[in-house]
Amino acid sequence: MKIISRIALIAAFTPLFGGCFNLATQPSQITPSYTSELKYEPYDCPRLGIELNTLARREDQLVIAQEQRRKSSKVQAFWLGYGQGDGVEASELANIRGEKEAVRKAIDLKSCGKQS
Repeated sequence: MKIISRIALIAAFTPLFGGCFNLATQPSQITPSYTSELKYEPYDCPRLGIELNTLARREDQLVIAQEQRRKSSKVQAFWLGYGQGDGVEASELANIRGEKEAVRKAIDLKSCGKQS
């Protein structure tokens, strides 16, 4: 009888303790994927600035989407014992962050914004 009651107790609390499984990643923990700065070699300085601004706006949108996915995942984990995990938002955010780094490297290589 004790074994059955212990199993029932464990089953009842599994969603509470196991609820952190497969949660969506925090946006701040998503690292940039590698993108070569050579992709931006033909760009001139003004175009690099525009590209950087465009990527920054898209990054902001994806951070909001990933935070929303994380909230939904927490609710699902509470009720079902497992979260949604990462979706396309996380992989696209990693790609955008990698592109931003590549644009910044291209800006540095071209010495954009530096007075001679």
